[in-house]
Amino acid sequence: MSPFRRIGVVARLRNREVVESLDRLVAFLKRDGREVIAERDTAELLADRSLAVVDRKTLQPDALDLVIVVGGDGSMLGAIRALAGLDVPLLGLNRGRLGFLTDIPPEEMETGIGRVLAGEYQLSERFLLQAEVWRQGVVVAAGNAANDVVLHPGRSVRMMEFELYVDGQFVYSQHSDGLIVATPTGSTAYALSAGGPILQPQLHAIVLVPLNPHSLNSRPIVIGGDSVIEIRVGVRDELRPAITCDGQYELGTGPDDVIRVRRQHRPVRLIHPVGHNFYQICRTKLGWGSRLDSVRHDDGNGNA
Repeated sequence: MSPFRRIGVVARLRNREVVESLDRLVAFLKRDGREVIAERDTAELLADRSLAVVDRKTLQPDALDLVIVVGGDGSMLGAIRALAGLDVPLLGLNRGRLGFLTDIPPEEMETGIGRVLAGEYQLSERFLLQAEVWRQGVVVAAGNAANDVVLHPGRSVRMMEFELYVDGQFVYSQHSDGLIVATPTGSTAYALSAGGPILQPQLHAIVLVPLNPHSLNSRPIVIGGDSVIEIRVGVRDELRPAITCDGQYELGTGPDDVIRVRRQHRPVRLIHPVGHNFYQICRTKLGWGSRLDSVRHDDGNGNA
C-alpha cells in the first residue's frame, strides 16, 4: 500500500496556469483514491469546494503524508519554511521559471505524480538555516531560510562594515555591500549570482559569499554544515543593516548587534521522480554544455 494516503496541496501564485494545474491535480488525486486536503489560502483558488481545509500555522505533524506544491521554486521555498519541523515530505509540480526544486513538469503531471504515489521516487534531505539578531544578550528577531540568509545595508547605498566569526574564531573584517550565508540548496540562487560556488545538494556544508567586497582578496568560503556563523555589525550610527531570509522577510539590526546563523537540526525531505539528476538540471537551467559527439563516453564499466 502507498504511504501517501492523505495529500496536502499548496500553491502561492494566483495565475491561470497554476489554478488550472491545481484543479487538474486535485481531480487526479481523487480519482486515484487519495484524501486531498487544501491549505487555507490554496483552497480559495480551487473549483472543488468539497475538500478539507487546514491552516499551515496550526497543522499537526501527523496530519499529512505528503504535500504537493504547485508553482515555482519560490513557492516551494515558502512551503519548506512554513512546514519545517513537521517531517512531511514535499513534492513539487513546476509552474515557475527555473524548477531546481519543483521538478515535475505540468505536461507529465499524472505520469510523474502517479509513479511517486506508486512508490517510485528518490528522497533527498535539505537543511534550513536559523538566523537570530542578538542585542545586549537578548534575541530581538529571528527567522529561517531554505536558500540563504543575507546581510545587506538596508536602505543605505553605502558600504557597510562587519566582522565575521566561524565557531568563535575570527575570520575577517570587511567593507562590502554585505554577506550571503547559503545552504547547498541556495548555492544555485543569489549566492551563485554573486560569484559563489555550486554545492551538491547532499553536501553538509554552508557557503559564505561576500557582496561586492572592497578588496580583491575576499573570496567565497565553504564551511562545515554544523558551523555557527557570527556577524558583528559596525557601530556607525548612520547605517541600519538588515537581514533577509530567502529574500521574503527582513530582520532589522542596529549598531553593535550580533547576527548568529546556524543549521536547523531538523531537515526537510524533498521527493523527486526516479532518475532525478542534479547535474542534468544544472545543464538545462544554467546552459551548461552538452556532451561532445566526438568524445567516447564510458559508463564506468569499460563500456562506451
